[in-house]
Amino acid sequence: MHISRVSRVSPKSRRPSRTVKAARWGAALLALSGTASVLAPLSAQAGGPAGDPGREKPTIVLVHGAFADASSWNGVVQRLQQNGYTVAAPANPLRGIPEDSAYLASFLKSVSGPIVLVGHSYGGEVITQAAVGNDNVKALVYIDAIMPDAGESFTSLSAKFAPAPLTKALKQVPFRNGDGTTGTDVYVQPALLRQVFAADLPTSQTTLLAATQRPIALSAFSAKLTGAAWRDRPVYVLVGKQDRAINPDLERFEAKRAHARKTVEIDSSHVSLVSHPQAVKDLIVDAAENYMWH
Repeated sequence: MHISRVSRVSPKSRRPSRTVKAARWGAALLALSGTASVLAPLSAQAGGPAGDPGREKPTIVLVHGAFADASSWNGVVQRLQQNGYTVAAPANPLRGIPEDSAYLASFLKSVSGPIVLVGHSYGGEVITQAAVGNDNVKALVYIDAIMPDAGESFTSLSAKFAPAPLTKALKQVPFRNGDGTTGTDVYVQPALLRQVFAADLPTSQTTLLAATQRPIALSAFSAKLTGAAWRDRPVYVLVGKQDRAINPDLERFEAKRAHARKTVEIDSSHVSLVSHPQAVKDLIVDAAENYMWH
């Protein structure tokens, strides 16, 4: 618009016409619309409303359990990454609580910023001890997991409930270390693995799991924890109602004892992270978002 030209006409014309007023309002609305379009992506990147960026988005660290490796988290990792999370799934040595928790604790120190720490099965024991004293761990998520207290072992904790069918499907294999010391590894009998471990997966998949399973040291079952991070961290629990490796009633007891902020029960076997990765991912995101916005 050229205001100078309008000023040269008669005094009555100095008032903007309705057409001019409409044009000005339109320009203002366009400007506001442009501002909103810039703020919207910034808000989305921050993870919340404009002007309230919340806390730093945590790294999600996933710890697998016995008889498995980190690839068991693949479906969960993919979904978390699609939601913009940084994810790490380190190998769990499966040599026993002292060794495995110390190893994980060292790994956690290499992660900068806040962490949501997730454990499946025996991995629940490991994260419980490894997170003690690490203030970067903001929440603990237990997936079909074991969650002992300090001074407890899996053996003493599980004795409170009826034994799971998995206990009758194990086989022991002795091994020798390079220094001459010996130990005993525990495997699931391949012919029984699907029945007691992963009944909601196809046979073609459980046959592979049986052949590639990683053993756990027998000593891991009786090792007592020296600390329990769930006593001073927010806890989230997923219970597989068809779990035949850990008694679901034990998992419910653990969640209640730890005053879990959220407990989800799904119709799943012990390997819900494989058979129901979306439900597992959703619970992890709940833990992460609760940390960021509260």
